[in-house]
Amino acid sequence: MHVPDGFFNVAVSVSAGVVAAAGVAVCLRGARRELDDRTAPMAGLVAAFIFAVQMLNFPVAAGTSGHLLGGALAAILVGPYTGVLCMAVVLLVQGVFFADGGLTALGINVTIMGIVTVLVGWGVFRLVSRVARGKGAVTAAAFLAALISVPAAALVFTLLFWIGGTSPIAVGTVAAAMGGVHVLIGVGEGVITALTVGAVLAVRPDLVYGARGLAKPLELREAGGTTVTVGAEERPAPASGGLRPFLLGGVGLTLVLAGVVSFFASSSPDGLEAVAESKGFLHKATDHALGSWALGDYGAAGGIPVGIAGVIGVGLTLLLAGVVAYAARNRRKVRA
Repeated sequence: MHVPDGFFNVAVSVSAGVVAAAGVAVCLRGARRELDDRTAPMAGLVAAFIFAVQMLNFPVAAGTSGHLLGGALAAILVGPYTGVLCMAVVLLVQGVFFADGGLTALGINVTIMGIVTVLVGWGVFRLVSRVARGKGAVTAAAFLAALISVPAAALVFTLLFWIGGTSPIAVGTVAAAMGGVHVLIGVGEGVITALTVGAVLAVRPDLVYGARGLAKPLELREAGGTTVTVGAEERPAPASGGLRPFLLGGVGLTLVLAGVVSFFASSSPDGLEAVAESKGFLHKATDHALGSWALGDYGAAGGIPVGIAGVIGVGLTLLLAGVVAYAARNRRKVRA
């Protein structure tokens, strides 16, 4: 759903840029509640993982594909404030280095794919997880949160295009087309999100932000008879190992997805591109200012294999997201 240059007029592009900048600024402050020395590396890994999985377009209908957006996944794993920061970093790297999403549309993409998906996904997740309890409920809530976040973002795009798009549209027709295809994409998003959250829960439940509070507090009795209550997020790491093995394994998986599996991604146009073509406004897209760079279109512009471009993108995203997370973290000392 990466919006290219040319789809929106200056007023909407600037307004969305202001909203995106304000949202990121708020999240930089709010992320202090979610990040510390233990969880900051997790934010970098989540951003890099989302970058890699977004390369893996999957077919959803005849001649149409979709890919993970990732806002709900990021919010559940590292928290909503940090989730917005992860999404902003992914979209920045994609827009600047890979010509995926327009430069003038960066604010629109951050608003739609970052802020909207995180807010809707986190809201649905919290609502569902309050009704049902347990690890199974977390994965079910993750599925529904991710599924609903995708058509929600598609409908926000339609609303913005109706307000300030560069081509007149029948808003009802486009809303139906965008909503319909992105519900199908949302199913894939839900499956990927639920599988990922479930996998992390099975290995390191203490690293899933949305699962905090699942386990009952642990009461420890000290030598003097004093009882100390330890929250789930403050408990020592599982006996299987500390944080480093998990992070190294996650980075390895992410590199395999970007470097190998990306070769098998669907080449069909994604949901937004397919709708824009069928409704007659795809021609409004303009060339990306940096589209001729070697990494443009994930290496196609410079003849770089998509897997190599993906590995480079993972490295850039991991580095930038890690720097942002460490800068925003609460600097209290915690056990890994």
